[in-house]
Amino acid sequence: MHVYENLGSDVRHPPVPAPVSASVHAPSRRSLRGLDGFNFFIANIQTGFGPFIAVYLTAQAWTQVDIGFVLTLSGIVALAAQVPAGILVDTAKHKRTLAAISAAAIALSALMLAAWPILPFVLGAEILHGLASCLMGPAIAAISLGLVASHEIGERLGRNARYASAGNGIAAILMGACGRLFSNRAVFVLTALLAIPALIALFRIRSQEIDPVRARGGQPGGSERHSPLHGIADNRPLLVFGAGLILFSLANTPMLPLVGGIMTMRSSHWATVLIAACIVVPQIFVAILSPWVGRRSETWGRRPLLILGFAVLPIRGVLFALFASPYLLVVVQILDGISAAVLGVMLPLVVADVTRGTGRYNAALGTVGTAAAVGASVSTTLAGYVNDRLGSTVAFLSLAGVALLGVGLLLLFMPETRPAER
Repeated sequence: MHVYENLGSDVRHPPVPAPVSASVHAPSRRSLRGLDGFNFFIANIQTGFGPFIAVYLTAQAWTQVDIGFVLTLSGIVALAAQVPAGILVDTAKHKRTLAAISAAAIALSALMLAAWPILPFVLGAEILHGLASCLMGPAIAAISLGLVASHEIGERLGRNARYASAGNGIAAILMGACGRLFSNRAVFVLTALLAIPALIALFRIRSQEIDPVRARGGQPGGSERHSPLHGIADNRPLLVFGAGLILFSLANTPMLPLVGGIMTMRSSHWATVLIAACIVVPQIFVAILSPWVGRRSETWGRRPLLILGFAVLPIRGVLFALFASPYLLVVVQILDGISAAVLGVMLPLVVADVTRGTGRYNAALGTVGTAAAVGASVSTTLAGYVNDRLGSTVAFLSLAGVALLGVGLLLLFMPETRPAER
């Protein structure tokens, strides 16, 4: 493990060797399989809170502006909670307990959506889901970082992304079938039930195998007397990465909900099935590509892969604007699989690179999560407004333009973050 003495400097400066952690034993097969299963089932649960909400609320006669308003308000709450959630994960001793609480809260929010699809309960459910999700991400990352050695984290994160994408794909098929055979409401009942196997998988991870020092990106024997956010505000690569995530989320978040609304209006009878296909298709590519991305990040570096993941988003926006057929829109979703595979691995990996040895890994992860939430919380309302006033073509082209700005930002300002020595 290496420590960067000055987080504000270019991360290509020669690293300083850190003492080896006393806890270097390889994790058991049971714990690794438990983490695989937890990633799989948590992705199952989160699938219900994607574009299925747009289909569900559109069928309840909600307008795109109303849907965007609810998603924006819940996003603002999640935005405010990102950094505190990261700090909490850094300081908490029991990472599994935090993950379990988050899973239970997400299940409860799904039941609220199913039972009462009216504004106060939908808003409350979305806020609860946002709070739980911004705690879940750092908790999974911390467990992963604490289980494996630093030189294995890229491959581990790729494995996490593979199981999460498989969970997303299978859950989308199940939820699409539920929506088709029963009702859109049944999708959220199924979402809540999937919390049970997620918790079973979580508690197969042995807590004593999670190294508390590695889990927070700390330096064994190092002093952590500074504030929880020390070394983050002056970390130039982290700030550039966060700015790029704002633009990426601003362009990416509204795309599939807008597609969901279009499919509902053009083919209401098959909308749920088509949305399920829009989720399944990219997840197949994520499952295939994620381990490859993790391995290539150790040989190619992080920057080329990041640029690739960002660059396919403006292309996707233009294609959504050009194609009217709901079935062709499903094909375009293949590009989402490339972006998701890259960002799913690179986001926690780049943060681990630039915070190694500081003990502030999850706080920094919360910081970039906040950046992504800034874009996501604003984008749904703005895109919904443009869609309602100027049409879907203009909305998608506008989102493509924002995505192109994100690509330019990385090209001009984002340095390589892979450590010079391993």
